[in-house]
Amino acid sequence: MNKWIKKSIELANSHGYLDKLLEIYPVEYEKIRVVPQNIKNKIKRAFIEKDGNKLVEELLKLPKFPIDDPYIASLRRHPSLLSKNPKTVERISEKLFSLGINTVLELSAKPKSPSRQLGHSFKNWLKTLNYPFLKEDKFNSGSQIAFLEGSDKKLKEFANNKLGINLSKGIDFILKIKNKFILGEAKFLTDYGGSQNNQFRDAINVAKIKKNNIIGIAVLDGIVWFKSNEYMHKTITSFDGVVLSALLLREFIEEHNKLI
Repeated sequence: MNKWIKKSIELANSHGYLDKLLEIYPVEYEKIRVVPQNIKNKIKRAFIEKDGNKLVEELLKLPKFPIDDPYIASLRRHPSLLSKNPKTVERISEKLFSLGINTVLELSAKPKSPSRQLGHSFKNWLKTLNYPFLKEDKFNSGSQIAFLEGSDKKLKEFANNKLGINLSKGIDFILKIKNKFILGEAKFLTDYGGSQNNQFRDAINVAKIKKNNIIGIAVLDGIVWFKSNEYMHKTITSFDGVVLSALLLREFIEEHNKLI
């Protein structure tokens, strides 16, 4: 087991791990969405008249549709589909009627999930480490510890075009320590399965990069470090690449600076 994985497991299972993560991934709760009164009145009338078509039509005008359904995005983007697909509309409206008007309005006002802000939070936190973020020309010519400035897409292009890496997705950071490049992908994993496993795999794929003076690392936090028979923990404990908690990133950088 890589020493950084071992240290991360120990750190995560020590006192105050989640408390310390708040410095990197602060949680900001969004305000409850407001359902305009005119739309609310039309929704109420649709319930009274059992008008499923009108109910779905009005709810599609809101930023948040009250239920998750794979057909909603198509109906929202192409309203003409409402009249062309009565069975689909009936299926959705029957579910909505079964919930009751109060629940439908409550779900429509539900705020955005704070977890969607996590990637942005990590990049903001990186800047607090006090290493410079440099434009490409200065980044290439400099010998100091520095991050490459730019979007995920720009970092991917640099990695592929200048470093000869074949990335299919953007990454969170490219760090240069003297003549060594470190490519990193950061994830805060909040649960097992589904999209979380996919995010985990994306980070691990970056951590598999090893080429001359280039390595990849995965900066992972959350549920991955706690003992479990789930896929993520079993994979991490047998992985030989560099994976570590963000709380250890500065230590990792300083150690590499001394070794190179």
